[in-house]
Amino acid sequence: MVAPAATAGSETATRPMRELFAEPWTIARIAPVAFALIAFILVFAEPIQSLTAQWWDDPDAGHGLLLFPVSLWLAWQAGLRTDTRGNVVFGSIIIVGAMLLRALGGLAAEFFTQRFSIWLTIVGIVVFLWGVRQVLHWWLPLTLLLLSIPLPATITNSMAVPLQFQASRLGTALIEWRDIPVRLQGNVIDIPGQRLFVAEACSGLRSLTALIALGVMIGGMWLSTIPGRLLVLLLAIPVAIAVNAVRIFLTAFLMYFVSPELGQGFMHKSEGWALFVLALVLLAGLAFIVRAAERRWIRWRARA
Repeated sequence: MVAPAATAGSETATRPMRELFAEPWTIARIAPVAFALIAFILVFAEPIQSLTAQWWDDPDAGHGLLLFPVSLWLAWQAGLRTDTRGNVVFGSIIIVGAMLLRALGGLAAEFFTQRFSIWLTIVGIVVFLWGVRQVLHWWLPLTLLLLSIPLPATITNSMAVPLQFQASRLGTALIEWRDIPVRLQGNVIDIPGQRLFVAEACSGLRSLTALIALGVMIGGMWLSTIPGRLLVLLLAIPVAIAVNAVRIFLTAFLMYFVSPELGQGFMHKSEGWALFVLALVLLAGLAFIVRAAERRWIRWRARA
């Protein structure tokens, strides 16, 4: 696996995270760590509880259940840079700013700001203890941790509507290709004897947000150049849209030729999960192609 902080043709000297726990834990060392941990829990208990509840209950935010442990594992695997040095002043400024955001978010009852302040506090602690270089070294786990925070409802709603109509148009085109009589009215698809409503849950936003996060993770773990990672990230968008259009087509196909009951309930949800796995496989395959092209380009640059 490519180290998350590595770039093409360079290596960063690191030391394992377990060395932190190998050192003797005296009272003088334990006391500030315990105080900081207790303070963190007291300040962020409410937003942490609401965030984990949304991860568990909201299908649109469920990918956070995967991203959070993966980000911790990636940070552990990446280790600590040997050339880092804590920046007490800058780290303290970031932490104070995060506390202000937490207070403002609490006053306004705005969840995203409160949750973002958790992430910003973690960045501030890393800068305080090990400096900005360690933040850059941990860019991948920190980015995944940020992507695990659900976007505000105003943003998701504004994204869902155009995705609904785009998915409806593409799904209708596939239905027409199969010679099924169909009529599209906004996000309502009429086929003989049946009517399909492309709801927000079927807009593709759920798979799009998850695939973008997985695209960042795949790019960070497999690829070593910024253009390659950006390309994989951009490819996640058409993959999510195309796979969701296929889901709409399959739903109409099964309802028209087999049974109307196949367009709802367990079968409909199972179909969504199966196609998301297909989308993940497609994205991984595209990333593999980008990786091969990236390696060819690096070898060509080395010979030039």
